[in-house]
Amino acid sequence: MTDAATMQALASRFIKTDEVPWVEAGPGNKMKVIYHDPATGLLTILAKLAPGAGIPAHVHEDLEQTYVLEGSLVDDEGECTAGNFVIRAKGSRHSPTAPNGCTMLVFFMKPTAGLTRALMKNSL
Repeated sequence: MTDAATMQALASRFIKTDEVPWVEAGPGNKMKVIYHDPATGLLTILAKLAPGAGIPAHVHEDLEQTYVLEGSLVDDEGECTAGNFVIRAKGSRHSPTAPNGCTMLVFFMKPTAGLTRALMKNSL
């Protein structure tokens, strides 16, 4: 027999992303925190970079997976365009830019140090 508390813990959580506020993550860089588990570090964000904006050089604390919805994300290793996906391994380093802007859905096993600071600053 399953109790009510177990049922609630297993329930699906539907997120109305249009109701999630955009928060400033840096110059020309904003994000919506879709899911964050501070205990494990698991983080899912919708991020938007203005045309010409970038993300400062950083090291990935763990695996990052990015699906580009609009525009493109460019770094020294190449360009990820709309409809495509890029995976970055733990320990990888880069400083991506969005020459024409970029909207992306990003999954982090653990957020980067810069994202951790933005999360703390915005109490997310």
